[in-house]
Amino acid sequence: MRISTPFSARLIIPLTLAAGWSIAAAQAAPDAAPPKAKAATAAEGEKAMEALADAQARARNDAKPDKPIPSPNIPAPSPALRKRAFEAMRSHKTDPRLEERARAARKAGEAQLARDREVMSKRLAEALGLEAPSTMAVAQAVTPVAPSAWVPVLFVSSSMPVSTLRTYAGQLERARGVLAFRGITGGLTKVGPMAKLSAQILRLDPGCEGPACAMRDVQLIVDPILFRQHGVARVPALGMLPGDPTKPYCEREEEGPASARASHLVYGDAALSGMLETYSRLGGKEEVRDAATRLERR
Repeated sequence: MRISTPFSARLIIPLTLAAGWSIAAAQAAPDAAPPKAKAATAAEGEKAMEALADAQARARNDAKPDKPIPSPNIPAPSPALRKRAFEAMRSHKTDPRLEERARAARKAGEAQLARDREVMSKRLAEALGLEAPSTMAVAQAVTPVAPSAWVPVLFVSSSMPVSTLRTYAGQLERARGVLAFRGITGGLTKVGPMAKLSAQILRLDPGCEGPACAMRDVQLIVDPILFRQHGVARVPALGMLPGDPTKPYCEREEEGPASARASHLVYGDAALSGMLETYSRLGGKEEVRDAATRLERR
């Protein structure tokens, strides 16, 4: 059916009027918003900005390195808990397996010490030109000392003149004393220089060479721990030590603590008799009595 022109015109006019009215209403809608809604929106925005600023401030404070850290509050144990702890410690039993391991470790240490002594004896033989059996006898020889005796120990250095060291060795032989060095000449890896110096000090005849030379019966030890314990600042220095200072530290446990120290130290390049006399005046009269008597007897 054909639509007539007048009917189409009548349909377009109402549609045009409705679209125009919708556009006008949309343009007037923002202006028609109530003022209370605008105020609420602004207040919420300000609150959000303030919360953001507070969060940033807290983050900066937490990032400071010097912020004090509260110490934990550790409660003190109750008397009942302390009693239980001490009872548990007293009831603890030693594991026999640990004792067996300790004894085995001790035996292994003694065996290693014997092997080290043999190696050092061979190196001394190479340095002095001695035969191995003779050197072993020298290495194993220990001057018998009574457990309760006081031994004069003269702290010396390899930088001292050999003639002075020889004089002291002769005096210490009569007093049954010991020459103590802080370290080995040339370092621990070089035994030859120390062996040569020892031979020069102990030989009765300084011009003698070879294994047939007669030696003084006086012990030479290298013990940096002994120097540190006594705080020896200069040499020569004399101290009277209980027991036998030539023994290894592990073998001195039965006689007393390995850290036993002399009650006095006498410094000065003087004769051994004068140093013993000074030691006696300092309060060590009983300690030097036997050594002084032996020194005067010969």
